[in-house]
Amino acid sequence: MVPVRLQNIRKDFGPVVAVADVTLEAPGGALTFLLGPSGCGKTTLLRMVAGFTEPSAGRVHFGDRDVTALLGMVFQGYALWPHMTVAQNVAFGLEVRKVPADERRRRVAEALELVRMAAYADRKPNELSGGQQQRVALARAIVYRPEVLLLDEPLSNLDAKLRLEMRHEIRRIVDETRVTAIYVTHDQKEALSLADKVVVLRDGRIEQMGGARELYERPVNRFVAEFLGEANFLQAAAEGTIARGAGGAVGADPTPAARTIRTAAGTLRTTGAGEVPAGTPLLVAVRPEALRLHPDAQVATTEPALRGVVAETTYLGELAEHHVDCAGTRVRVFELNPRQRSRRGEPVALTADAEQVVVLGG
Repeated sequence: MVPVRLQNIRKDFGPVVAVADVTLEAPGGALTFLLGPSGCGKTTLLRMVAGFTEPSAGRVHFGDRDVTALLGMVFQGYALWPHMTVAQNVAFGLEVRKVPADERRRRVAEALELVRMAAYADRKPNELSGGQQQRVALARAIVYRPEVLLLDEPLSNLDAKLRLEMRHEIRRIVDETRVTAIYVTHDQKEALSLADKVVVLRDGRIEQMGGARELYERPVNRFVAEFLGEANFLQAAAEGTIARGAGGAVGADPTPAARTIRTAAGTLRTTGAGEVPAGTPLLVAVRPEALRLHPDAQVATTEPALRGVVAETTYLGELAEHHVDCAGTRVRVFELNPRQRSRRGEPVALTADAEQVVVLGG
């Protein structure tokens, strides 16, 4: 298992800075996602790791080896030879490298078995579904037994059902082979469901990196919060009230202090503003699924809540999306397994756990 380390990697295209002094590590045997909008530099970064694009500055290391000038492995799209069988497509690169025939057959069989395509070895690509073709392309990449596997939006050409199926397959293959994988995508769901580590990029720079859950629940700024999912952003001010938890078992860390904050939509508590002076302006984010919806009369007026009237309800099957008008501020709420057709016109109170009201940076 070989970690990949990038040290102050930079790429300039004339006056345009595509990647600006990026330093990060992709842990060995893990799946690291480079995530961001189009034009953020993620594919340029991947191409520099692969050796297809030369950095303007900085170094690329596979373990202790400096591979800045060496060609790496890239898996991108299908690009299967239509006149060859599945087995011949997978074997082609090994033939070019003059791997002996017996060894070649054994490695092709192993790779096809790993991607669950052994039964299709004699078929042509036009006899396969899109998901099956993607499995063959993956087999062709892993048949080399690479130390590092690079994936550039590999599921972008698949429909929603096949993308979900292939997500599970890629996760399984990385776990079984223990290959170090770096995966480029702009699809937040792919990153959140698969990644061991997520690196969010904007304008060639790292905005935040860490575990998927950490980034989703504790984004450092509005860009990361918006890019990783839906969120309500509220201008707020800290009040003087601090509610401290009673702790837990002996020796356990005490519950973090919860500070009351006031917004135009009402009041909430947050654990993210413990030390700021009263009246300090804040920007907070609350995910729609973190808000609990109650009939207004069920929440005492002394309790922190956002209060308003349901202006609109959209039924989405497993959940309903409500837009609540809170004194002119629209707040979105997700209700799981909704039992009412619509709540339009209903006075409601919205509450949230203090740790799910996140104070954002710039």
